[in-house]
Amino acid sequence: MVKTAQPDDIHEWVSFDDPDELRTWVFDVTFLTSSWTCIFGCGCQGVLDAPAPELVQGCCSYGAHFSSGKDRKRTERLAKKLTADEWQFKKQSDRRGGPIKVNSDGDTVSRLVDGACIFLNRPGFKTGPGCALHVAALNRNERPLDWKPEVCWQLPLRRIDETDIYGHVTSTVREWKRRDWGEGGEEFHWWCTESSEAFVGGVPAYESLRDELVELCGQVAYDLFVNHVKGRNTTWLPHPAARPK
Repeated sequence: MVKTAQPDDIHEWVSFDDPDELRTWVFDVTFLTSSWTCIFGCGCQGVLDAPAPELVQGCCSYGAHFSSGKDRKRTERLAKKLTADEWQFKKQSDRRGGPIKVNSDGDTVSRLVDGACIFLNRPGFKTGPGCALHVAALNRNERPLDWKPEVCWQLPLRRIDETDIYGHVTSTVREWKRRDWGEGGEEFHWWCTESSEAFVGGVPAYESLRDELVELCGQVAYDLFVNHVKGRNTTWLPHPAARPK
């Protein structure tokens, strides 16, 4: 018998029907029970084609792509509340007609300044490096996910909805992979959900990303998932990036 090599990227999944609608939820248990945490500014190498931790750009190098007109309008409205003390490139935004534009491909995106998103404050700015919208939210005791573009607060999570011919929706919630960035993702020198450096959190990802998951899936689905993973007396499969090499 020919022995088949074990795939490297094995994940466990759980699925269940939503009690309130025609939807089946599918959750990536391996990622959500892992110790993944955002290490922006703490060893994150960024998403360029070479390691660049000194730039402290994280996944902001290419700006934000807006998911809808609503997403754009909300961000534009909140951007007007940012002060010059919170946003390094406020003046550049005003001079260029706002922080958002439609690019040559017809996509609605945030503008870039010096090779990264216009909302990204850089090392040396008074707030320190990081998203100006994130800073402004914290300054007002609000949630950053209520201020940031959808694609920004969702990372590293991804929800994919598929509808069959009978109208039943299957919603898959998993980690954001290189392929989700399109062809450019394969050019990244580094991506956090593939790297052991990012699997250093003190709590499972489903706890540290609770607000984001509830926003993506609703409280009922989140609670059902959490009750399952907490109630099952087992050790879940470690994430591939966190397994001993």
